[in-house]
Amino acid sequence: MENSYSESYAAAGVDVTAGYESVELIKSHVKRTTIPGVIGSIGGFGGMFELASGEYKNPVLVSGTDGVGTKIKLAFLMDKHDTVGIDCVAMCVNDVACSGAKPLFFLDYIACGKNYPEKIEQIVKGVAEGCVQAGCALVGGETAEHPGLMPKEEYDLAGFTVGIGEKDKLVSGEHLKSGDSLIGVASSGVHSNGFSLVRKVFNINEERINVQVAELGKTLGEELLTPTRIYVKPLLTLMDSVRVNAISHITGGGFYENVPRMLNDDTLAVIEKDKCFKKPIFDLIQKEGNISEHDMYNTFNMGTGLVIAVDSDKADEAVRILNSCGEQAAVIGEIKNGEKGVTLL
Repeated sequence: MENSYSESYAAAGVDVTAGYESVELIKSHVKRTTIPGVIGSIGGFGGMFELASGEYKNPVLVSGTDGVGTKIKLAFLMDKHDTVGIDCVAMCVNDVACSGAKPLFFLDYIACGKNYPEKIEQIVKGVAEGCVQAGCALVGGETAEHPGLMPKEEYDLAGFTVGIGEKDKLVSGEHLKSGDSLIGVASSGVHSNGFSLVRKVFNINEERINVQVAELGKTLGEELLTPTRIYVKPLLTLMDSVRVNAISHITGGGFYENVPRMLNDDTLAVIEKDKCFKKPIFDLIQKEGNISEHDMYNTFNMGTGLVIAVDSDKADEAVRILNSCGEQAAVIGEIKNGEKGVTLL
């Protein structure tokens, strides 16, 4: 892009040369994500991916898109930008994996007040790390400079993924029934949802996030910026051996909103809270904010990032497989006949 520059555009707040510099800086991170199927490299007009011929009898593409939300405000305050990309990938690929599909590729979108190439590199470094954890390729993206619309030091991050699955092996909920066991899989913390409430509860500012919190064993900022756990590889490993009847990714809306999304009519999820993986950060949020237990479970994952339904005689095997993949998993409840919804005991 030797001859591509515009002094007039730069005077208006958009530096195209900074964009070119950003692309050069992120190339090594993008290269880490290369998997079979990737065609070409970043910088073209479209990201290309070749599907292996004959690998699937009746392939179905499954897509998902999401962002990081206001958790990104903590990255601004801590001036730490290499983890929110993991969150962005996680929010997309976990949803796709809940359908029984394998994420193939990912694209990111960064909107910023001013393009600081070193900051963009750190953001994309996190995106690439998330893609590596999920086993998918980063095949493209967009960085848009928005002078006058966003403050110079701020940005927003969103992404999009496409996965593939065999049609008759997708997790649709059709096999879900009374008597199925519900398995909980631990989260890494707050993940990427509920941060507007979190920031209000703690009155988040630069001073507060750097305070060491005894209950957490780290600063509040370090705890809250912990990346969302990516469950793709453990889920795919599980589904290779055990039929999964339904999955819920516990994101915004907590248990009360997300668990019913995995249910059929006339099925009720009964979950025992004491068997879930509650983490100290949630006790701290509830105490500091004087928040009701219902609101906590209707906002946060409360330490359980996934709820998986399997046949009851496969529950022990499923827990064993998930734990062997490095997850914390346990039976936390069961499916019963009843009005569609969730009961927390």
